[in-house]
Amino acid sequence: MSKLTIVAFGDSLTVGFQSPTMDEPWYQETPYTDFLNAKIGGKAEFILKGISGELTEDMLRRYNADVILHKPDYVIILGGTNDLGWSVELSVIMSNLYYMYKTALDAGIIPVAVSVPSLRGYDPLIAPRVVLNRMIKENAKGLNIPFADYFTASCESPVQRLAPEYSNDGLHLSTEGYELLADVIYNEVFSKITL
Repeated sequence: MSKLTIVAFGDSLTVGFQSPTMDEPWYQETPYTDFLNAKIGGKAEFILKGISGELTEDMLRRYNADVILHKPDYVIILGGTNDLGWSVELSVIMSNLYYMYKTALDAGIIPVAVSVPSLRGYDPLIAPRVVLNRMIKENAKGLNIPFADYFTASCESPVQRLAPEYSNDGLHLSTEGYELLADVIYNEVFSKITL
């Protein structure tokens, strides 16, 4: 069987951006696709299409060139975190994500909807994440596409803050956070298909 082609599409969480720390003061990237590829056993070709700082509106502008034209088997879509930081209306974020899901389906590509993670140190911004993630889950169910719930897997219950081991700065993920993201996507999606 030939390898699957999987596009990972999103913002800095797709890039694998990590904020420097006292222990590791240099810039580094640890994209979740590296960990996911290892879990899949190297049976997929990953095309990494993440750009730090992007809103879902920015993602839409390059969606055709960075996803559709590659004709992948799957596209993993993780976006919306930056929109929330800029107080973009939830309905607008969801509309942009829905367009990406539907356009992929129409092109014969299976989209994987991923919930946005929580954060630490900005509690007022947690509630909108909960609502957006509920919308993402409902839309994924309506379209009958895979949904990977990273928010629930990585937050502290019941406060719903991003667990400290998964982030260096309260917003971006740590190596452990990106590894967990790969685990969630693998367990919810790729462990269930024959590779």
